[in-house]
Amino acid sequence: MAANTGQSGPDDHWIASVTEEVLEPDLPIIDPHHHLWVRNGYTYLMPELAADLNSGHNILATVYAECHSMYRVDGPLTQRSLGETEFVRGQAAISASGDFGAARACDVMFGNVDLTLGSAVEPILEQHIEASGGRFRGVRISSGWHSHEGIHNVGDRESLLLEASVNEAVNVVHRMNLSLDVWLYHTQLEEVAQLADNHPDLTIVLNHVGSPILGGPYRGKNDEVFAHWKAALLPVSERHNVFVKLGAMPIRMPSYEGDRTLPPSSQEVAQAWRPWMETCIDAFGPARSMYESNFPVQKRWCSYQVCWNAFKRISAGASAGEKTELFAAAAARAYRMESAL
Repeated sequence: MAANTGQSGPDDHWIASVTEEVLEPDLPIIDPHHHLWVRNGYTYLMPELAADLNSGHNILATVYAECHSMYRVDGPLTQRSLGETEFVRGQAAISASGDFGAARACDVMFGNVDLTLGSAVEPILEQHIEASGGRFRGVRISSGWHSHEGIHNVGDRESLLLEASVNEAVNVVHRMNLSLDVWLYHTQLEEVAQLADNHPDLTIVLNHVGSPILGGPYRGKNDEVFAHWKAALLPVSERHNVFVKLGAMPIRMPSYEGDRTLPPSSQEVAQAWRPWMETCIDAFGPARSMYESNFPVQKRWCSYQVCWNAFKRISAGASAGEKTELFAAAAARAYRMESAL
């Protein structure tokens, strides 16, 4: 059976067909990016997350990443995302019972608030903080946009990150001691550098190594994309208030000619991801780089066990202190969760 990349979600039986001995099982990990949802007939809630967290790695805690899950179906549009924050608080309470393992799942979170509202976001952010029971650590803005019709736009217009109203809202985010996660494409990385210059004391977390586009008009141009991505990434790394998340990369491209009947091993995943992630670590340093699972999205292609084994293979030559940063401390610092360590 090949990977299930359709809308119904991951194929759990296919993913489970490859199991590995866990590498460095005592290495403490904070997973800074995962989701929970019931979507297109696929359920990934606390029981499913707990099964992954308990698959062998030493997961101390996790950070819930907003994903338009469990929004309210009525009320003002600007407040419907409060449903997700309320939901995460409930899932965190389930985890805190200890019935699903030792990991503190959804220990903190970042949510979604319409930053185009400018300074009007303040009372909404206050509601999220209250609804989260103190777990709300920041906001994510998803502004990925490209002019080519073959690329899926996450944002509804270009240069959203640089709009005056958004920067006004970001001022509020910073004043309230919250962080800003940013998800955009590699062709927009210059915007992150500009944002960091505009808000030099704000903690900014760049998602998914800057999301290099490897499909659409860039299909088959990996070397070209890598060069463009690296050239754009390096100036971002010079802004010392920016962290980077390492994960959410393709493993097998359409041109892959190997065996697709089984999921990839951690060796294969590490080989595919190493150039991108090592470039990020070299640029940002371990203290501003953090590995992320991006589950259950990544579960379409590999298991949680394999994913973290791959990260450990990539950083096999790192020092003990560097591993502490990459796997836990950088995330704890970015999301103010030092008590999890």
